[in-house]
Amino acid sequence: MPSTRAAILCGGRGERLKPLTDYFQKVMIPVGPKKAPLLEYILALDRHHGITKVSLLTGYRSEDIRRYFGDGSGHGVELTYSEDQRGARGSLNALANALRSKGLAGCDELLVYYGDVLTDLDITSLLVRHRRSRAQVTLVLDRGYALPVGVARVKRGFVTSFEEKPRMEINVTTGMMVLGPEAMTRAGSLAGPRKTDLMTDFVPEILAGGGRVGAFYNDRRWFDVGTFSTLEKLDEELNRHPPSFMA
Repeated sequence: MPSTRAAILCGGRGERLKPLTDYFQKVMIPVGPKKAPLLEYILALDRHHGITKVSLLTGYRSEDIRRYFGDGSGHGVELTYSEDQRGARGSLNALANALRSKGLAGCDELLVYYGDVLTDLDITSLLVRHRRSRAQVTLVLDRGYALPVGVARVKRGFVTSFEEKPRMEINVTTGMMVLGPEAMTRAGSLAGPRKTDLMTDFVPEILAGGGRVGAFYNDRRWFDVGTFSTLEKLDEELNRHPPSFMA
């Protein structure tokens, strides 16, 4: 079996959640009936699918994360930490820095997860799909997206129809992906001051070089906790339906 590890991006400042994130690292915001940190749910999901070696890519308020989770033994996982380098911004640089550390050394496939995204992702099926497709990268997608605003159709200066928050049938990235050995090497060499983001810079570079990028559709509800409205929706959902992997 391939050696699988996870890397969770936990370094963002959460500007859209201020002033809450003046006091909390975003992944440490308590949610659900147990008021557990968001990151605790993600680690429980990894553990549920047999991934117990996890690297946390930290930056802003990293000491809060280390103080709570320690080496991970109290949460059934083995944690290592990769502190973002000063002046090296962006998710791609954070990942490249972690790949140079001992925490991710020697793995055959790497599950990359944004720490402000929560879903009951079927990680086991995702990894099976990634291996069978022989892709360098496999992106986790959703089959549609509900716009957060209303949309008007206009003809000759007059509104002819209006739809509040319509759902668009497009393939949406969810902030999760699996990387194979070639992709990990490419991420490490590509990162720099002009190439800083996984989605904006890294994935297009893989495609431009003729790399295989697989698609895995997540059929579970997912939350990108970037705004107060989404945070409230997630908290309500967790209180109504606590995830089985947190039992």
